Amino acid sequence: MKKIRCALYDRVSTDMQVRDGLSLDAQRQALTSYATSHGYEIVDYYSDEGITARKKMQNRKELLRLLSDVKADKIDLILVTKLDRWFRNIKDYHNTQAILEQHNCNWKTIFEEYDTSTANGRFAINIMLSVNENECDRDSDRIREVFAYKRRNGEILSGAHVSFGYKVKDKMFVKDETVSHIVEDFFNHFFTFYSKRKTVNYIMEKYGDLSPAETTLMYMFKNPVYYGHAYGKDNFCESYITKEQFQKIKEMGNLKVYAGNNAPYIFSGLIKCPICGHNFAGYQHKTKRPSGKVYISPVYHCKQKQRSKLLCSGGINIYESTVEKFMLANVETKLAELSNLQMEFRLKVQADTGKDPQLEINKLKSERSRLNILFQKGRISEEYYDSQYDVLSEKIKVCESTLDIATGRSIEPILCAFTGNWKEAYLALDKEHKQAFWHDKIESIHINPDTHKLCGFNFLCK
Repeated sequence: MKKIRCALYDRVSTDMQVRDGLSLDAQRQALTSYATSHGYEIVDYYSDEGITARKKMQNRKELLRLLSDVKADKIDLILVTKLDRWFRNIKDYHNTQAILEQHNCNWKTIFEEYDTSTANGRFAINIMLSVNENECDRDSDRIREVFAYKRRNGEILSGAHVSFGYKVKDKMFVKDETVSHIVEDFFNHFFTFYSKRKTVNYIMEKYGDLSPAETTLMYMFKNPVYYGHAYGKDNFCESYITKEQFQKIKEMGNLKVYAGNNAPYIFSGLIKCPICGHNFAGYQHKTKRPSGKVYISPVYHCKQKQRSKLLCSGGINIYESTVEKFMLANVETKLAELSNLQMEFRLKVQADTGKDPQLEINKLKSERSRLNILFQKGRISEEYYDSQYDVLSEKIKVCESTLDIATGRSIEPILCAFTGNWKEAYLALDKEHKQAFWHDKIESIHINPDTHKLCGFNFLCK
């Protein structure tokens, strides 16, 4: 008689393996003994490790390989230890069963009795699959509830990755005092020179073996945990930078910051395209004079135009020297306008309400910070926290809208930065420090879409 060609399939999920000790080796040994004792010809072994049966079938690579061999008519019988090692998903089971029937392939559990040849047998299989599927779903629901509870209470999830500069204490992320000074130095250096590459090189050279890997340092620029954001919530943990600073890093993106000979583009990431709204990028423009001498000048244009005309139809180019002259000529006038306008708003609001809006904003923000601390310490419920947070945020928004100047942020630091002989001091700086000077004070520079001339700028008020 022709021997029955048999495939041995075993599967174990990580949690089940820990709980029951039913390892792949144990399943394989039992399946092999059963096949040998019944005189079956073992075609191959198929093992899915660390995969739950509720996962989509495309994630069970060995099962897919098994079905491929079934379709090739290489297998007569599939052996599994138990039904829940085979399937816990009714839909996937029936889809698989249809394939098996098309190719005259049967399956059998060696530790349980199931019969697919009778109506009662098929009914029993469906009942057990429903029970197993429901059990998995209930486990998943319980796990999600636990995770949601942990997030509400500011606790980290089990196995969570701990970013450089943090450690786990009392189930929460806190600053790691052994390396926190490196993280602070990292961000301080960046917001002084606004160069990612120079910041990474600086940290690696200064701290040597104490410094994390280059890839870790680069990831720190886009990791929201450093402004206290984790698991979809702000103020989840202690922060190293503000949310505004994180957004500033994000907006700068991967723009080219350095020109030839490592000379930085002073206004890289600040000039906005009037056509598409993207940042202008710098490049080196070469001009050859009749004498044969070649002059190289930094020029800015829209990077989207450079990539594709479909993204931006603008063809605006502007010299760096033109931008610098414009800024130096208009900063003081712009500051005077903003200062007078803000004061007019504050006096008007104070006359109408009896309150100084800027002082009121500061007071409300302090209350909101205190609310965050109470919630993190578990002294107030999530429902109370959400309601009070929304109330305070709305009050802050109303107060800020009355000022109508840089969303209500103070311009005092900007006013102080442009006092005395600031122009003389600025002109004495090298290009790297000129770049840092403007990036620390200017949010964006604008161009008129019709004339293609510089028409204004916004201060980076804090």
